[in-house]
Amino acid sequence: MDTELRAAIDAWRADDPDPATVAALDAMVAAADEAALEAAFAAPLAFGTAGLRGPLGPGPGRMNRAVVRRAAAGLCRWLDDQGWEGPVVVARDARHGSADFARDTAAVVAGAGRSVVLADRPLPTPLLAFAVRHLGGAAGVMVTASHNPPADNGYKVYAGDGAQIVAPWDREIAAHMAAIERVSDLPLAPLDDARIAELGDDVVDAYVEGVAGLRTSHAPVDLRVAYTPMHGVGLEVLQAAFARAGLAPPAVVEAQAHPDPDFPTVAFPNPEEPGAMDLLLASAEEHGADLAIANDPDADRLALAVPGPRGGATTWRVLTGDEIGLLLADHLLRHSEGADRLLVTTVVSSSALAALAAHHDVQFVETLTGFKWLARAAMARPDLRPVLGYEEALGYSVGSLVRDKDGISAAVVAVEAVAGLLAERSSVAQRLAELAVDLGLHRTRQRSLRFEGLDGAPRMAAAVDRIRTDPPEVLGGFDVVGVEDLALGQRLPPTDGVVLRGDGMRVVVRPSGTEPKLKLYVEVVRLVDAVDDVGAETDIADERIDAVLADLEARLA
Repeated sequence: MDTELRAAIDAWRADDPDPATVAALDAMVAAADEAALEAAFAAPLAFGTAGLRGPLGPGPGRMNRAVVRRAAAGLCRWLDDQGWEGPVVVARDARHGSADFARDTAAVVAGAGRSVVLADRPLPTPLLAFAVRHLGGAAGVMVTASHNPPADNGYKVYAGDGAQIVAPWDREIAAHMAAIERVSDLPLAPLDDARIAELGDDVVDAYVEGVAGLRTSHAPVDLRVAYTPMHGVGLEVLQAAFARAGLAPPAVVEAQAHPDPDFPTVAFPNPEEPGAMDLLLASAEEHGADLAIANDPDADRLALAVPGPRGGATTWRVLTGDEIGLLLADHLLRHSEGADRLLVTTVVSSSALAALAAHHDVQFVETLTGFKWLARAAMARPDLRPVLGYEEALGYSVGSLVRDKDGISAAVVAVEAVAGLLAERSSVAQRLAELAVDLGLHRTRQRSLRFEGLDGAPRMAAAVDRIRTDPPEVLGGFDVVGVEDLALGQRLPPTDGVVLRGDGMRVVVRPSGTEPKLKLYVEVVRLVDAVDDVGAETDIADERIDAVLADLEARLA
């Protein structure tokens, strides 16, 4: 073994507060698993604007109690620099390690002399984002890896305004983390310390009341809904929100109803993944549901499916993130008034939202990917009323209750929207077709190219550079007439990515911020004369997207 690696392992082992990760490290050393050791010790887990996220295990490049304590101490020192007062609000999901990570955070923060409000049970991520503002917190920490695989965990940090931190705050916190020589020297407060308070049911009740207030009317809604929390933490709070909002209780997929960090019924606990919603759709069919709803495990995302025509076997249509965003925005705008209303979406989401904003003569803002940008775009316009912020990856924020994506409040509004369409003797499919006539048919698709292995990051960077420095002249039969290098920051804050545009076509190529994959977003827009033409135009648009993706993947291979 390399002497430098051996020294790093010995230093880590001597400072690791967790016997479980010490034992895991000893087993890796005994097995001479140098590939795993090098991956765990090659570099510290990067602290970015989404905080920390990665596989569980020993070493600075993995999620573990030593890394979490270092992060908590770095956050406290950064808060001291800012002069921000108030408690640090800490919550967690039900993943492996989440309870220990939340308790360790509370112990470090209280040991640093700050007050803490600590959740005593797993809670949804949007509730933590709400609680930070509700309690006047200086910051918030949510221990979650959202929809990542079972072997992962994460650590999201929110500023006192209830939105995720942005640059340069992430770099400043990371610098404080790096300056901590020994985790074992950090003072820890016992969990019964007077500075550690419990996040009570009154906060949950306030959130639920706020969600109910997002409805556009107070009329009871009796819609048959099937629901899954996907082995996550959304069930209890969603049921309470439905009841408070006057919605009938959903039929719950029992096999996925309760938190399970191993996610045994899905290959990947993300509603976007093929097969992840199979049990939900089967349950929806069994109960004759009008709408199927899925949250991801920390309940900050929302997926929807609607039934096709009855008669024989029902064909369920899983809506895309862009279709859900358009559906929610259309409902909210049709039931509100004023030119001071604001819609916000991201550069990788459908341009249909901009067209809808123009159609209603309301304000529209486009941001970079991520709710840290969506939330702050709305906050930057206090003269406007946020109606909806959304990103195509199933993230939605209704109004200003939560300055992050919120799958529970979005579910309540979705039920109201679908029920309203059925009451008008319409349907989701019919309304989307009508919008295609009004705004143009905006067909979108996202594809990911994974770059595994230690050389994955440089290979992915090289692929983006090829598109940036030598962009294609034609993609899928579309002439490429515009190239925007997002790294230059000409229209939006600088980020790694490239936008290619043609007449009725747009492509965005960007690396994922949380996983080793390159994301490709393709949009094709077709003009539609009548509702009866939408099906044929959809087929044409999908064929054009297939052609664009084929050409693009050949360039990136």
